[in-house]
Amino acid sequence: MSADGAKVNIAFIAAIVAVATIGGFMFGYDSGVINGTQEGLEKAFSLSKLGTGLNVGAILIGCAVGAFAAGRLADVWGRRTVMIIASLLFLVSALGTGASHTSLVFIAFRLLGGLGVGAASVLCPVYISEVTPANIRGRLSSVQQIMIITGLTGAFVANYILAHTAGSSTAPFWMGLPAWRWMFWMQTIPAAIFFFSLLSIPESPRYLVAKGKDAEAEKILSRLFGPGQGAGKVAEIRASLAADHHKPKLSDLLDPTTKKIRLIVWAGLVLAVFQQLVGINIVFYYGSVLWQSVGFTEDDSLKINILSGALSILACLATIAVIDKIGRKPLLLIGSAGMAVTLGILTWCFSTATTVNGALHLADNTGVIALFAANAYVVFFNLSWGPVMWVMLGEMFPNQMRGSALAVAGFAQWIANFAISVSFPSMAAKSLPMTYGFYALSALVSFFLVQKLVQETRGKELEAMEG
Repeated sequence: MSADGAKVNIAFIAAIVAVATIGGFMFGYDSGVINGTQEGLEKAFSLSKLGTGLNVGAILIGCAVGAFAAGRLADVWGRRTVMIIASLLFLVSALGTGASHTSLVFIAFRLLGGLGVGAASVLCPVYISEVTPANIRGRLSSVQQIMIITGLTGAFVANYILAHTAGSSTAPFWMGLPAWRWMFWMQTIPAAIFFFSLLSIPESPRYLVAKGKDAEAEKILSRLFGPGQGAGKVAEIRASLAADHHKPKLSDLLDPTTKKIRLIVWAGLVLAVFQQLVGINIVFYYGSVLWQSVGFTEDDSLKINILSGALSILACLATIAVIDKIGRKPLLLIGSAGMAVTLGILTWCFSTATTVNGALHLADNTGVIALFAANAYVVFFNLSWGPVMWVMLGEMFPNQMRGSALAVAGFAQWIANFAISVSFPSMAAKSLPMTYGFYALSALVSFFLVQKLVQETRGKELEAMEG
């Protein structure tokens, strides 16, 4: 039931959300599939370490461009339409990367995949927020983060099975082709499922109203929120759009009086950028390398990664249970404080490391403390900034500027991701304590920025968002 007593079509809403969150799965899968293929890429393309880095990191540039373009195109072509395009990009990228015979061709197809990842990263959360009731919007939007982690894990599992069955990632598999190529081709399965599933869901009613298609929007809203509710919802959406109704554009992000960037846009940028500045993707991209560098065996390092993934999912489930009860801002503050403390502990632990045979080594007790602190950090992130950032970016902006604001925030998020991911190896080589000290400081700063800039959105209709 909605707040006004109307009967909400939960089954229909759940089906729509299930389809949209496949985009989150693809986001995670396409980001994670590169793990386990590096040896095959180096062998096939005769790559240097720098060349491998370029082939691996190319997707992040595509992600930044895709996020920016999708946010703008979603206002022109529609949320669903752009998600369909993203699903086709996933499909083409999977086929092309697996078939590539030169590094340049491979990078080109990885960039295409990045465009799809960037688009899915911003549009799936906003689509979910635009078709769900305010009282359960946070819970349903939080599923996105679980699907991202599930996609990452799915890619790791698929890669492991293929490599294990073939004997190694470079060994021949089906049709005599090396297993690493099949790792990319396996992605065609979820990409195809995403594409065909998207054909079965409606366009966002908020977009339809903005385009003047009120009758179509009313029909969808009545099906979502109950018979007789469509007309009232359309009127609310219409009233929320700018009085001088015009096509959404980037200039909507500026205050019409002062011509300065609106405070709500700064809040979105803080959420997008600081989600990366706390260093979470180092866990996903360099976790096993990091733990081996401080004395853990390769086998133990892989087990730690699996443990971190399991804890991430459990933390996201906890978020789903409480986000619509205690709100978004309290979770962000709890996460910032928790990450600042746990990252601070990790900084201290790494500062005590000694060098043994050219490699860092932690004392047994310190190693245990570091392990607990790292996993506590993962829990705090996935209890807060992991899912809540995506929830808030999908709902916090007024209807008129939502696409433009998402374009800018999504672009900033992926550029920050690229900067953190690329800088880690060199920063860690110089000083691991200083590197983690930077992440800890970022978490501490994020606490005060959230306090100052972020406004609570729990239970508010999208039409009530102010900028």
